[in-house]
Amino acid sequence: MADNYNSTMNLPKTDFDMRAGLPKKEPGMLKEWQDIDLYNKMIAANDGKPLYLLHDGPPYANADIHMGTAMNKVIKDIIVRYKNMSGFKAPYVPGWDCHGLPIERRALEKVKADREKKGEKPHAHGEGCACGHDHSNEEENRYGVTDYELREICNDFAMHYVGVQREQFERLGVLGDWEHPYLTLTPDFEANQIAVFGEMAKKGYIYKGLKPVYWCPQDRTALAEAEIEYEEEDVESIYVAFQTVKDNGALEKAGLPVDKCWFVIWTTTTWTLPGNVAICLGPRYEYVAAKVGERFYIVAKELLEPSMEACGITDYEVVAEFVGKDLDRIETKHCWLDRNSLVIMGDHVTLESGTGCVHTAPGHGVEDYDVVVRHYPELPIIVPVDDDGLLTEEAGPQFTGLSVFKASPVIQKALAESGHLVGAQKITHTYPHCWRCHSPIIFRATKQWFCSVEDFREDTYKAIDSVKWIPAWGHGRMMGMVRDRADWCISRQRLWGVPIPVFYCDDCGEYVIDDTTIGAVHDLFAKEGSNAWFKYEAAEILPKGYACPKCGGTAFTKERDTMDVWFDSGTSWETVLGKNTPWADHQFPSDLYLEGSDQYRGWFQSSLLTSVATRGVSPYKNVVSCGWVVDGEGRKMSKSLGNGIAPEEVISQYGADIVRLWVAASDYQVDVRISKDILKQLSEAYRKIRNTARFILGNLGDFDPDKDSVDDDELTSLDKWALAELDKLVALAHEGYNGFDFHKVYHNLHRFCVVSMSNFYLDIIKDRLYVTETTGKSRRAAQTTMFRILVALTEMLAPILAYTAQEIWSFIPAFAGKQEYVVLHDIPKAGLYQLPAQESEKWDRIIAVTADVKKVLETARAAKEIGSSLEAKVVLHTDDDGLYSFIEGVQDQLADIFIVSQVELERGGGGTAGEVESLGVEVRPADGQKCERCWQYHTDVGADPAHATLCGRCAAIIGQ
Repeated sequence: MADNYNSTMNLPKTDFDMRAGLPKKEPGMLKEWQDIDLYNKMIAANDGKPLYLLHDGPPYANADIHMGTAMNKVIKDIIVRYKNMSGFKAPYVPGWDCHGLPIERRALEKVKADREKKGEKPHAHGEGCACGHDHSNEEENRYGVTDYELREICNDFAMHYVGVQREQFERLGVLGDWEHPYLTLTPDFEANQIAVFGEMAKKGYIYKGLKPVYWCPQDRTALAEAEIEYEEEDVESIYVAFQTVKDNGALEKAGLPVDKCWFVIWTTTTWTLPGNVAICLGPRYEYVAAKVGERFYIVAKELLEPSMEACGITDYEVVAEFVGKDLDRIETKHCWLDRNSLVIMGDHVTLESGTGCVHTAPGHGVEDYDVVVRHYPELPIIVPVDDDGLLTEEAGPQFTGLSVFKASPVIQKALAESGHLVGAQKITHTYPHCWRCHSPIIFRATKQWFCSVEDFREDTYKAIDSVKWIPAWGHGRMMGMVRDRADWCISRQRLWGVPIPVFYCDDCGEYVIDDTTIGAVHDLFAKEGSNAWFKYEAAEILPKGYACPKCGGTAFTKERDTMDVWFDSGTSWETVLGKNTPWADHQFPSDLYLEGSDQYRGWFQSSLLTSVATRGVSPYKNVVSCGWVVDGEGRKMSKSLGNGIAPEEVISQYGADIVRLWVAASDYQVDVRISKDILKQLSEAYRKIRNTARFILGNLGDFDPDKDSVDDDELTSLDKWALAELDKLVALAHEGYNGFDFHKVYHNLHRFCVVSMSNFYLDIIKDRLYVTETTGKSRRAAQTTMFRILVALTEMLAPILAYTAQEIWSFIPAFAGKQEYVVLHDIPKAGLYQLPAQESEKWDRIIAVTADVKKVLETARAAKEIGSSLEAKVVLHTDDDGLYSFIEGVQDQLADIFIVSQVELERGGGGTAGEVESLGVEVRPADGQKCERCWQYHTDVGADPAHATLCGRCAAIIGQ
């Protein structure tokens, strides 16, 4: 019989799929966006609005994207979409970092593979080689290609991955000016970079000098701090004694035999001992001479006991004490080389470890270098290590040709045999490694190009203070990094990069950087790109007749070093935001930089330094940093662990919107976890959001918003509550989006869909939607409310679920002003549907009572006292006059809210107590019979003989 009444019901109908099928749907949607140029439509729709510029930090163009780069781009897209939907014009120009060693390596591998395929072998070059190639950079040319040709291969490799990554980013739903990205290898970018370099040089910030730098023997190039990562390793720390050969009077005054006094140093880098020229003491520390057999070992008083213990010495006696400064300029003999090591003073000496007598090799350490250059300039800077990390003849014939790391145990053995080794101890410490090849690096003084950060440090501090850092600890981190950095090594001994635009005079040997040389290089690069540096001789680049300003010479040689890639990307603000930017409406500075937390030492810092050095201000107003992507257990992803998840894996199984949901659901300011279980949970959360939209769409099939919407005063109290909940959600969404806390946006959206809508409002109004008159005010009021909610909800979802929001939008009934694409709309502002305080308090009490009722209904259902909740009558018991009066005032609404057939109110105790004080809840069988149309129990079922199984309400509706 019930089936006979189905046609009289307003049952949900929609073509919006229950199953998302995102992997199949999304590509078609993306193609449509590309075909109609959705990005530019979005930007054009916001003409005249305030500008908001997120400047893209360039990913490296050398491989497929990974979950980290996917997360980065999705975060940016969420921001760009949100800003464009909240009152701003927010263009987005993506960029790529295209120079650097990894690309050069891959190019060399290709050249090598091509030659081997042809049966050709790499050939060695020497004097008189007739192959016709320039061998001044032998490593790059030993496969028979010129520098110019190799750079062309590098260019092609980089551009290939620009294309690959572009497709992968677009597949994620990222909107941007993909047809006009910025690339660090284009002529305009390189010319702008030269201009920034020239301006910094003009102000005296750029210089060439001999200083210890991080050096990668594997790649034979200098590195900057930003290119260093630290790894733990076990090493042998050694205690070495240097015999005194010349007193300054202090030892003799203490009654000590000079030739039997030995200064004991401690080091973990045994290979640096050939470069030792001094032993540094703390001028204010106390030192002692400890008698051990016939020798007198001099160490810091505070470190005597741990030093003796580490060396296994138990029998010793302190025979004299000194203050460090009293031992200044005593001379000791190097352990095996024919030179003396001077005892010097330095404020960098600490008593945290070692002996308080610091092994000083200015060719291998910045602090050593600084103390020698500033206070003991007569000491030599000795660097007995070559580009390959091999010890030279200066290290002594017995060690010549050994790699620095293989040399350490050999030197230690020799020290033991000569009597200079006092003790040794294995320790675990962190050691710097090259973040490209992951090999250990060395400190090595070489002539490099530097930017003197010290010269504009105070201005940089002011710039840091002007920025809003998110998280807030970013301010202190950047301050500390700038404080600890005196110089930035900007030169690299590699081929694939922007050349350092410097010429050397052949006559006087001095380098030349002035407006004329910079202008000539700038103009050449703007026209032909930096490959022209390798195409033309110096005389062809410089203006005719140009003469050395120092000696008048007219013959010049070009610098072979290229710039640090961080200098490349660090000047991107000039191309994208500068006066001559090709992108309309762009302006300096940007509103936002957003990258991984490693960029405090990388792009954030290099951009800040180049901008402050040339413009005196920060290139950004806000900086947001994100953490790393790790597996479900918090471990770094790696091939060896087999715990990596590629974006294409997730997209092929779940769709790009699940990747976007994962990003939004994560607190990305710390490390972000991803695993199959996490993705499965997110897909379930996605399903609930989707089903909420589907339910609403199913009940709007016959609703024309422009004709059928009711006025606000015709909405029920429940409808107004639902819209007030929407209003709260809108406020929370804006707060989350504006604070870059997208996980708060997601959690509030999800909670609204599941708790406020599916579990409460939408559940309650089913009777109104399905049972009441199709065009009646009651049903139209519910539809009006749902329509408003779905439109606002879809707009709020659009920055996160790019594809799904558009799919939902396409099913929402047309209304006046509706654009075809949701991103062309503004997210509504809060304040449209607020409830008066008294009404809001009323609903808070109703919801609290409902929660208690549902618990008792569930207990009754579990005990099989009832089946459906509509089989129940709920009796509310209270002896509290205020509560009784409140329930009495809303009693006529409660049966619908509880989704039961009847609700009665009784004074006094009884029922099951819950969270609401003085309230008891009792469940009884409902009175009457079940209506076969609305399924509620009524005492008037069958009152209409024509409809014997229907209640009076349903019979009346059908009879109309």
